[in-house]
Amino acid sequence: MTADNATPTFAPGPRPRTVVDSRGAIREVPEGWELLPPGDAGVTRRVKAGGEFWVVQERRGRKIFSRGVWAPAVTIARVQAELAQERTTESYARRQQSAAARRERQQSEYVEDFRGAVVNFLAFHPVHASLAERLAEAVTLHATPVGSGTVARTKMIPVEERAEAAVIAWMRHQTTAYDSLRIPRIRGERREVRRMLAQQSRSLLQRYRAGESAPAHCPLLRALPEP
Repeated sequence: MTADNATPTFAPGPRPRTVVDSRGAIREVPEGWELLPPGDAGVTRRVKAGGEFWVVQERRGRKIFSRGVWAPAVTIARVQAELAQERTTESYARRQQSAAARRERQQSEYVEDFRGAVVNFLAFHPVHASLAERLAEAVTLHATPVGSGTVARTKMIPVEERAEAAVIAWMRHQTTAYDSLRIPRIRGERREVRRMLAQQSRSLLQRYRAGESAPAHCPLLRALPEP
């Protein structure tokens, strides 16, 4: 397999220097190859561009974790040496600073857009405007950090849907007993519990949209920091 076709992807094998292909067959890693661990995206990109390689990924539940890239040891050594040299130059430092500033600006813009989407989803009555701002701030702080792995970081759905999902997820963990529930390991049971709790959260939000007074011992008010 080479990089000319679809990315050659394997699962970890049962023995050292083995992988499992898409058909379930165990394959030996070629002689002279080494496993480049994940972590340095620059090295990984160049190794993949340099010829033959095998990507190793492990699925755990719904998530897929990188376990590195197998490639010729000479390719890995060459790329690492080249990058080590480049990273000592002033031009590289300037590029890194520029990229960091761009990422920070993009993150700041996204946080603001996401927060606005949360406020729009809440759509609280004007008498509860300050509560909407507090809730939007709490959800945004939790959901938007880079690397948080929350629904707010996905690009698979529009930001409006991310905002809605993030609010419901935050309320599930902060205003219900979900985290302490002992849910039977029955297929679909956890999904049903989450659906039920989501409905409770939506009912609570609807009261504030309608301008009703806060219910006694409101779990939402208890979960939010004091203004």
